[in-house]
Amino acid sequence: MFEKILIANRGEIAVRIARTCKRLGIRTVAVHSEIDARSQHVQAADEAVFIGPSRSDQSYLVKEKVLDAALARGCKAIHPGYGFLSENPDFAEMVARAGLAFIGPPAAAIAALGDKVASKALAVKAGVPVVPGILKSVDDLDEALAAAEGIGYPMLLKPAAGGGGKGMRIVASRDELAAAMKAGRAETRKAFGDDRVFVEKYIAVARHVEIQIMADQHGAVIHLGERECSVQRRYQKVIEESPSVAVDADLRRRMGECACRLARQASYANAGTVEFILDAAANFYFLEMNTRLQVEHPVTEMVTGLDLVELQLRVAAGEPLPLRQEDVAWKGWAVEARVCAEDPVRGFLPSTGMITRYSPARGPNIRLDSGVEAGSFVSVFYDSLLAKVIAWGETRQTAIDSLVRALNGYHIEGLSTNVDFVNAVLTHPAFSAGRLSTGFIDAHFEKGLPKLTPPAERLHYMAMAATIVYHNRQNLTRESLKPMAAQVGSAHELADCHPYKVRCGRDLFEICLRKDPRPHAWTVSVEGQSYAVTTPEFEFYRRRLRLKINDQSHMFRLYYQYSFFGVAFCGTARIFEVFSPREWELSRHMPAARDEALLNVLLCPMPGLVVDVRVKQGERVHRGQDLVCIESMKMESYVASPCDGEVAEVRVSPGQAVESDEVLIRFNV
Repeated sequence: MFEKILIANRGEIAVRIARTCKRLGIRTVAVHSEIDARSQHVQAADEAVFIGPSRSDQSYLVKEKVLDAALARGCKAIHPGYGFLSENPDFAEMVARAGLAFIGPPAAAIAALGDKVASKALAVKAGVPVVPGILKSVDDLDEALAAAEGIGYPMLLKPAAGGGGKGMRIVASRDELAAAMKAGRAETRKAFGDDRVFVEKYIAVARHVEIQIMADQHGAVIHLGERECSVQRRYQKVIEESPSVAVDADLRRRMGECACRLARQASYANAGTVEFILDAAANFYFLEMNTRLQVEHPVTEMVTGLDLVELQLRVAAGEPLPLRQEDVAWKGWAVEARVCAEDPVRGFLPSTGMITRYSPARGPNIRLDSGVEAGSFVSVFYDSLLAKVIAWGETRQTAIDSLVRALNGYHIEGLSTNVDFVNAVLTHPAFSAGRLSTGFIDAHFEKGLPKLTPPAERLHYMAMAATIVYHNRQNLTRESLKPMAAQVGSAHELADCHPYKVRCGRDLFEICLRKDPRPHAWTVSVEGQSYAVTTPEFEFYRRRLRLKINDQSHMFRLYYQYSFFGVAFCGTARIFEVFSPREWELSRHMPAARDEALLNVLLCPMPGLVVDVRVKQGERVHRGQDLVCIESMKMESYVASPCDGEVAEVRVSPGQAVESDEVLIRFNV
């Protein structure tokens, strides 16, 4: 086994590799750019080497700098992680020529499988089913048109040299082909320096299912089962799980055998992933092979009990695989969510800035692979992946529930993240039912928000959380506010009812808090529905609140300003305004004209910034339809129409600052 290796990467994957190396007694050397000097992956390694400016093409992607760092520090091998140089055959060849081990496949295998046309030809030679198409790149429009005649529409135009969705175009008809080919070639030239494209049949309703393989340098190849990666946006994976609800034992065996045949055909060694498209009839077709460790490898580790990085290290050191195919066993279910610095409501635009508060996801059977902490700076120079949260359970639903609970308490402040979005995916009924396809997000989400209205009980829970914090804040004595982690309810006397009114957009909840004789216990009534609530842990100083509701533990993320509370729970984020009886009466002392006009206007419920306006003048709307998105207290909430009618006037636009009770939209009703 190697005494010291260099990790040619950054972020969560570099931290994760260092963790396995530390367990095995292998010293690690990190490389870092200027902006990453204090990053978590540098702290996780035993040594660190500065390799250049913040731009990756001047640091992490400069092969010579990375190799020189490894040689200067006496490393015996280089682990490339994923991304950057991990699938660069020239770099793998340079490492081998320098007398170091590349912890990945041979350069020839990377080159052969990295080219989508060449890899498809290899798959055919290995007897692996491929998507109908042509096994060569198309050079001009006439050739593409001729190919399309044989394939049929819709078809997929794909880059030969790269992946990740760049340069890919769905072509629905002959008339669209010319424009799609021009745009696709331009994009793939810019992304990969190679404008070759090829065409294949587009399978509209499909699942993305991949097989993890591991091969040693002595000819042994095994597979470690499948991962379902169908939930994607713009061909980028969002949620991954193992196993797949669509794969039975026989299908797993057949797909695994095909993946292993392809690896042998390519003289492959080390970890790799063979990706397939699975259609509605359970027919599978080769998509591509990733010649590296995958982002989603933890779900395979969780169900097999294997450490894939350790296997990579042992194979690269020349050891034979320590297990045979019949030794591989799968237990339970694992689900992973990718947490990224991006804003789903704004089209998943990247978000940058310093993480000012950070409370990690945690819980039984929860694994967090993170590359950030409080004080980390997320810059424009690298991809948006911050962390991965992985949950294991005996059953799929148990794993999902555990992951949802962990994400409810995962607090990252200082920049926008997709935590609530991935949680909304996990709590969607279609996901729970396993009705997945690569079009899942397009079918069930719009502008980063679920098309379904949240369950009433979820809103009840969120309103309760806001009210309990408000009640505690208003009633605790000055002494009990020191420290802020005091138990909720400890200073209250028993009372028949503490009544509150809670407004969320146009929804109004009647809430009554009744103190129970037991410590920290309440009976809470929301719209006549009664809940038994206890507060076993009060973490509001961390912007989190744990409540046990009807014997089930739940975590909420909260922000507050005055009587406004932003609450995030199970993928739903809303802003609530809490009123005591006296405050409610005062709020009702408004001009009669305002009361008469309430159904004719959409009023702003809180101070904030307009993020999105979903309607235009003249459009018909219905009561409850989300019309305007307001950002307030670093949370975004849609304001719904109070009526059925026609939009007479839109008085705000994105980027505009608004105040409470300001008219956003007027209606003709």
